[in-house]
Amino acid sequence: MDLVVRGVRVVDGTGGPSYTADVGVHEGRIAAIGRIPGGGRQTLDGHGLALAPGFVDMHAHSDLALLRDPDHGAKALQGVTLEVLGQDGLSYAPVDDRTLGEVREAITGWNGDGSDVDFDWRTVGGYLDRLDRGFGGEGIAVNAAYLVPQGTVRAYVMGWGDRPARPDELDRMRALVAQGLAEGAFGMSSGLTYAPGMYADGAELTELCRVVAEYGGYYCPHHRSYGRGALAAYEEMVALAQEAGCALHLAHATMNFAENAGRAGELLALLDRALAAGADLTLDTYPYTPGCTTLVALLPGWANEGGPEAVLARLRDDATAARIRHAMEVEGSDGCHGVPVDWAAVEVSGVSDPALAGYVGRRLDGWETARRLLLGDRLGPTVLQHVGHEENVRAIMRHRAHTGGSDGILRGAKPHPRAHGTFPHYLGRYVRELGVLSLEECVAHLAGRPAARLRLSDRGLVREGYRADLVLFDPETVAAGATFAAPRTPPAGIPYVLVDGRFTVRDGRRTDVLAGRAVRRGD
Repeated sequence: MDLVVRGVRVVDGTGGPSYTADVGVHEGRIAAIGRIPGGGRQTLDGHGLALAPGFVDMHAHSDLALLRDPDHGAKALQGVTLEVLGQDGLSYAPVDDRTLGEVREAITGWNGDGSDVDFDWRTVGGYLDRLDRGFGGEGIAVNAAYLVPQGTVRAYVMGWGDRPARPDELDRMRALVAQGLAEGAFGMSSGLTYAPGMYADGAELTELCRVVAEYGGYYCPHHRSYGRGALAAYEEMVALAQEAGCALHLAHATMNFAENAGRAGELLALLDRALAAGADLTLDTYPYTPGCTTLVALLPGWANEGGPEAVLARLRDDATAARIRHAMEVEGSDGCHGVPVDWAAVEVSGVSDPALAGYVGRRLDGWETARRLLLGDRLGPTVLQHVGHEENVRAIMRHRAHTGGSDGILRGAKPHPRAHGTFPHYLGRYVRELGVLSLEECVAHLAGRPAARLRLSDRGLVREGYRADLVLFDPETVAAGATFAAPRTPPAGIPYVLVDGRFTVRDGRRTDVLAGRAVRRGD
């Protein structure tokens, strides 16, 4: 054995009862579970610790972070061993030169402008190969999976216009989605409150989902509203996926804003009806009430038409800016989920221009400040929206289709603590302190169930022959260090994390091991 962990509490990811055993690891896989005579090249005393499958972040925005930061402690220190990228319909493959430049500018608020990254790929397969090469050919901090981003595909084929796709354009989009899936993507994502993906109608999305279904992938939509039209938006996605015969995974499935306080039960009843009718359906959430997005995303869809430069031109024009303000403050823009914006609930979490750093951590005092920031930072600001409800968060995380996803935006001087704290926060706050989930249930939500959604045959469980992507933590002390005041504080109580049988975290500190690779559909 390369490693033997003695007398550890095994929480195997199935949701079944935990048990005490020795666990042996050899050549990157779990080689034995039970009583293991003799030692290994390395031996750990596991008494007082739990050993679980590595956590799977079902909704990550580390698309560039994995290529710019070999440490990537934000996720590695939490026990995350696999992240699912390409979320919310916007990422960096497949692209041509024009689309890449536009997407880089459009999601600067998520990932930075990418000026420190060599974009030497254009296809999904090329991006996955780039992840495999990692740093000096050694790899990346954790494993990564990818979803074909529908908004990027639409921008590639149609630009950023708000119009229906022509038949030839739909054929090209189908082909790009099929190519991405053939090259290893696990499915397709959408961001239906983000341009240009939001301009696709249900028929267009259904046709693309038919392609996803042909490849055995899943559709992961950020749907059209988490506010005033939330239930209708969920219903649209469930019906669309059922018509296409496609598996469905609902991204950050929250019920936010005052309109939805206490209404999680209505969402869960909808999901239960779909599951009873045979739907292949899962969802993810983060264990916090505020959301996080880009400031420009709150604008009405028509204001985003044409791409980033067109948005900036509209913001510079006083008359058009007044229309945008009316849509946001009076009508309730589609970008703000049909709810009139409450500026006092919008907190700036990051900017690109250091000269604007004084705004970080401040709540916005109105439209003119928001407009000034958007123009001055070229659409770069990220914001927290304090619009969630704790009772909804707890109700949704109990559901049998639930998985964990951080939705973590890593950039910005004051990011949402979910980026650095989601997984230990589940274990510390919602398991140990509140008892919302048992430890065994929670690990199933964070590891076993996500791996099943990805249809991974040898990850997500503690079983002999499975890959040794493992996390060891202390159930009595595990906790998120990250807070809204100090969002990059590392977690407590997670001393060891292994990726492919190698210690990426030892004694609570990130090692220099780069054992992560791109995981491809069918692996």
